[in-house]
Amino acid sequence: MNAPVTPRIGMGYDIHRIAAGRPLVLGGVRFESDWGLDGHSDADVLLHAIGDALLGAAGLGDLGDHFPPGDPQWKDASSLDLLARICALLDQKGVRVLNVDAMVVAEAPRLAPRRAEMLANIAAALSVEVSQVSVKATTNEQLGALGRREGIAAMAVALVGG
Repeated sequence: MNAPVTPRIGMGYDIHRIAAGRPLVLGGVRFESDWGLDGHSDADVLLHAIGDALLGAAGLGDLGDHFPPGDPQWKDASSLDLLARICALLDQKGVRVLNVDAMVVAEAPRLAPRRAEMLANIAAALSVEVSQVSVKATTNEQLGALGRREGIAAMAVALVGG
């Protein structure tokens, strides 16, 4: 039996370039768009940031340690599946998710109309209540690469305990 785990906080960040002809997936939700994000998996920056925050909080390294971008096994992988795998790693260590708070930085698309779907997807992948997950969005006020719509970034903080 694992000893109780002191509550720990982890932080995650991810950014991906815009890519024409790729699906745009954020929080496990596919958005109608003629562009998506460039990446080895489905390039869901929101779920990648959350995954890194959880792995960091549990002392389990980072996304690249568990799902290397050069590994063909993860080509076009669903980030919801990756998040569920991360949750299983936490379970093996006797760690449970207490809450996740995330922020997407993008000029487009508007996330508010799809936020409930995103929250439900994330909560289901982590086996937690929707009330334990928060997703917010902001723009970069048309400043820098994100403001020029060259990419999308996400940040997340996770609190875990045993």
